[in-house]
Amino acid sequence: MARIGPILVTIAASLGLVHGIQLDINDTSSIKSASNSLAFGVMSWYHNNATGTDPTAIGTLPSPYYWWEAGAMWGSMIDYFAYTHDESYVKSTTQALLAQVGPNNDYLPPAYHSSLGNDDQAFWAFACLSAAEYGFPVPAANTSTLWLDLAEAVFNTMWPRWDSATCNGGLRWQIYEDNKGWDYKNSISNGGFFQISARLARYTGNQTYVDWAEKTWDWMHAIGLISPEYMVFDGTDPKINCSQVDHTAWSYNPAVLLHGTASLYNFTNGSQIWADRTTGLLTFIENTFFSPYPNATNVMFEFACEPYDNCNYDQHSFKAYLARWMAKSAILMPSIADSVTKLLKVSAAAAAKSCSGGDNNQTCGQKWYVDGYDGNYGIGQEMSALETVQSLLLLAEPIVPRHQDSVSIGAQPVTKRAPRLRRLGRH
Repeated sequence: MARIGPILVTIAASLGLVHGIQLDINDTSSIKSASNSLAFGVMSWYHNNATGTDPTAIGTLPSPYYWWEAGAMWGSMIDYFAYTHDESYVKSTTQALLAQVGPNNDYLPPAYHSSLGNDDQAFWAFACLSAAEYGFPVPAANTSTLWLDLAEAVFNTMWPRWDSATCNGGLRWQIYEDNKGWDYKNSISNGGFFQISARLARYTGNQTYVDWAEKTWDWMHAIGLISPEYMVFDGTDPKINCSQVDHTAWSYNPAVLLHGTASLYNFTNGSQIWADRTTGLLTFIENTFFSPYPNATNVMFEFACEPYDNCNYDQHSFKAYLARWMAKSAILMPSIADSVTKLLKVSAAAAAKSCSGGDNNQTCGQKWYVDGYDGNYGIGQEMSALETVQSLLLLAEPIVPRHQDSVSIGAQPVTKRAPRLRRLGRH
């Protein structure tokens, strides 16, 4: 990609900001304050819990945002609760997560049939997994394993959709054949399944989840979605038996895998193969999605669209998941923490400075390397800034995600759960 652009101001990570969201990246209280402001900005986009809202819309975002991005947003808010202990949004988050489970409690709501991809469903499962791992409150009327049960229910609908009839395996992008995108097998759907499997393996100790994680990684590598150098590409076409790969690189694709490989590294108490895969993915991420210009070193950007001003509504949010999964991975594999912290500190400072638009002078922009607000705003931009800034709290005050019957994982064995695999009928 050409690295020619406007004159940019170097982002000095050690300096506080004089406008936008006020942030000192080396001061925990400042980071919490900035996260609080950014969380408020994210939640200002959510209106679908007002009196009279159609029950099928509770927990979702307004058009043009798809159903999946609401699930991603609630994942952000669960992280916010875990890192700051601010309970302001617990009730709204809980209501939203339970409103969209669908008739079989597996995040397949019929109202969103026309846009339901495997990746869409996965983002709601990610939120539930974080709720389980961080001890997010469970409503009194539910069992203590509520969040785990919902994540497992998603897994139990995903594995039967593994499609060996074409390309020797893999998940299709879309869940239903009548949806646009059925004839595509992509990294975010398969990577989402990989991450869910890896995190469930770590949380439960169930070998079934380990097996599916390994199977998914091996398939993605064999088909070329993951290169030998750990480059991760967008997808492939089952109509031609996945003989060609779309080499577009989106940040959330290697990031979704990174959290899975780090989870398996942690679960295996330091397996070299998962260490190599984690560091390989992180190297690709650093080389591809940071430092768009020489005077914007270590600033995060969306490589495939941001420099060309053609990111869509989905792509505006991808940096949120990149920051989220980089930080979580650093907790699970501490040897990468310094590298992750270096990248996220500079990016957080730049992101906060971009949040200087709108009537409140705190609306966040898309490009973090233009020394301020670029006028491009939306829920994705707000989420990206929030996740990047609040990730500094996790890195400064690490929270090791829980596993079943424990609050952390170490050398001790984990309790094994009997597999609960079942085929669910389509609806």
